Amino acid sequence: MTTDRRRTARGTMALTLAALGLCCVETGVIAAGATDNLEPTPEVRTIQRQQKVLALPGGLDQVMVVNDNNPELITDDGILLSTFPDKPGLNQPLDGRFDLFSHHVYAGTPEQLDSTLWLAVLAQPVGDGPVTLELVGGSTSLSQATAPGQTAAPFLPLPALMSETSEPIAAGPGSRVAGDLLRGSSAPELPKVWTLEPGAPSSLMVLPIPVAGLDPLLNGRNLQLRLRSSGPVYLATLAAQGNNDDAPTLTRWQELLRSGRLSPKEHMPTPRGSRGKMIYSRVSGIQVGSRWAATITDPGTSTLSLPQAPISWPISSLERGELGTGQVQTAELQAFSPGTAWAAHGNYGVEYDIRLPLHNPGRETRSVAIALESPIKSGSRSDSLRFQSPAKSSVMFRGPVEVRGLDGSEGRPSGRRLHHLVLRQGMEGPVLGRVTLAPGASRRVQVRLIYPADATPPQVLSVLPVKQSTATVSVSP
Repeated sequence: MTTDRRRTARGTMALTLAALGLCCVETGVIAAGATDNLEPTPEVRTIQRQQKVLALPGGLDQVMVVNDNNPELITDDGILLSTFPDKPGLNQPLDGRFDLFSHHVYAGTPEQLDSTLWLAVLAQPVGDGPVTLELVGGSTSLSQATAPGQTAAPFLPLPALMSETSEPIAAGPGSRVAGDLLRGSSAPELPKVWTLEPGAPSSLMVLPIPVAGLDPLLNGRNLQLRLRSSGPVYLATLAAQGNNDDAPTLTRWQELLRSGRLSPKEHMPTPRGSRGKMIYSRVSGIQVGSRWAATITDPGTSTLSLPQAPISWPISSLERGELGTGQVQTAELQAFSPGTAWAAHGNYGVEYDIRLPLHNPGRETRSVAIALESPIKSGSRSDSLRFQSPAKSSVMFRGPVEVRGLDGSEGRPSGRRLHHLVLRQGMEGPVLGRVTLAPGASRRVQVRLIYPADATPPQVLSVLPVKQSTATVSVSP
């Protein structure tokens, strides 16, 4: 693809992201569309909430993740990311449990309105014997379906909080896949097991990103796989045009991998440790860490006392986004492609599994609220978080959160609840639920989320006191 065509494709995507209100942590740029607003502009109130902001306990596991997100906008055929030994591969065998995170956008071609870009995942045993590869969990979703049977999740204008019942609630492919992983469900497009023969790469799956009938010509796909292999394998992701509606053949994919031809990368990162403007870039590498497990307690105890003032812990904190805690949760990269991010900024696709063993040491029944919130990075510190009302228009988090142990009916703890959140920049809450404890009582609350591909970190998990006289959440500055 020529330089002019790549510029046209990127321009189309930028305009569409602006229309959707999306923002990108990797580039450090927030797209915003200008619109005429005839309604009175509400008065903006800055809220500096006095509270504790503490580092999140626990840490990442050691599971390898093939993180394939650079380029996000694919403009030409080629290898996206390869762990094979031949250049531009990273020469990194994968064995046992490992993951794949892949997130890409396609903006069509100027000369063809119904084109389809195909994404392939290839794998090959390192040794001379066959290897069995099992899908432990995973799913995939397009932004927009163009044919029956395609799993998709358009960017719908959803409210700040929706409680899921029987049908999945999602806004965007990252949101949909995160929800599937939390539920333990999977898109029907994904096989469950593969037998890989030695000697040549096999195709695990070939998935389309179609744009036929879409206006503008823009579609995206998120793919996340939790895999287990019976032996070491190499893995690669590739992108190529097919023949109309027909995907490229396995021979074509194998030839493309052997050619060493890379699909063009984007966003050169700011060197690690530099001052000034920060360009995070996007990831094309192998990260260490798929799941962050944490149990939050008071120092030296096995419980967390119900607080008298709000207290929060960062979720997906990153360099220059530690919220005053000094904690960077970003997964490190064992290897990465030149000119791409040097760490997995944002921890996209990482599971956060957080347990709060709450305890009421007082003499009166007390309640607290549990919330996921999106403070403003600038001005947030370890002793206060900055919000604003009304919140800014930029959506910083859209995805599901699973909670167990909240107040249920008849005073009993509830089971699993799944809520879909849409958090805008500077937004307090919304409250996921409450926990009410009698004097001396304890209860374990569990919060799980898969950090979604369409989010911009960081957020915070908050425990907020509830004023008993008015039954309102106490979050005053």
